[in-house]
Amino acid sequence: MANGKSLLLGFIFGGVVSGAATLLSTPTSGRDLRNQAVSRGEDLVHSFERLKDEGFHLSDQIAQTSKEGISLIKELSTDMKQSIESWKRTIEPHQKNIQKYLTQIEESLRELEEKNSRKEN
Repeated sequence: MANGKSLLLGFIFGGVVSGAATLLSTPTSGRDLRNQAVSRGEDLVHSFERLKDEGFHLSDQIAQTSKEGISLIKELSTDMKQSIESWKRTIEPHQKNIQKYLTQIEESLRELEEKNSRKEN
């Protein structure tokens, strides 16, 4: 927002300086000079109005883009949650089998240790 204010102040200051320079250096009559000043003033007002309208339009576009971005992020988040839940459901039976095999391996190792310790005695 500070850049917009600086730009606006720059336009105003530039307009005042150019107007003063024109008044001091013009060879035209007062009536012609007033008509030119009015014309330039009107042009400046139209330029400011156009810039203001474009600023509002840009603000609306940014707001719309933000809303769409939030919506897309929510959808993506929901899709990711669903994918993770599906993956968990798919993996769960395999986890139980792996745990079962690990338990069997531990039991077999205990039995081997017991047999080995009996042989040594």
